[in-house]
Amino acid sequence: MVQKDNNQAKEPKEMIRVSVSEAARLFGVNPQTIRRAINAREITYAIVGGRYKLNFESLVKWSQIHTTIKNKLLKQGIGQFVDKWKIKNPLYSPNPKSIRPEPEQDQDQAKPLK
Repeated sequence: MVQKDNNQAKEPKEMIRVSVSEAARLFGVNPQTIRRAINAREITYAIVGGRYKLNFESLVKWSQIHTTIKNKLLKQGIGQFVDKWKIKNPLYSPNPKSIRPEPEQDQDQAKPLK
């Protein structure tokens, strides 16, 4: 029996890259804060046409590590708009108000019938 390697079966993830100014706007911080994180090698990037293109996934991880950045993301960045998003599917909704608690079963219904 031949086993396939799981790494070969998976398709490569599509990488999302943003500019320094876009990252600053999204996360509610100054562009200089983003540049400091680049210099500290806290964010992965590529240089395209002489400009930094930042890996969005590394930006999110970086923002979650630093409490100040995390708070700015929620108050001044894209997080301030989360409550206004109208996501109907509660599975993907970032708004806890849209998730309805599951009804509890009655004790009589939970007992098996003899």
